[in-house]
Amino acid sequence: MSRHEHVRGHWRDLSGGAADRESGAARALPMVNAQLDSRDLFASERVITIAHGDQVYQLRLTSQNKLILTK
Repeated sequence: MSRHEHVRGHWRDLSGGAADRESGAARALPMVNAQLDSRDLFASERVITIAHGDQVYQLRLTSQNKLILTK
């Protein structure tokens, strides 16, 4: 199992990988077989910002429990 944590919009590998890009509060999310449970992602927020290279995306959880990814 791989472990990652979310730090203010950025992911950090807890197995000794990349260093923090920003300081701040962090929460660990379990990842099993390259899969995250959306309940863990949206435990405290309904919008998550994802940095992918030079692009920034937002993953939203709708009131109908659907996921929408926008650029």
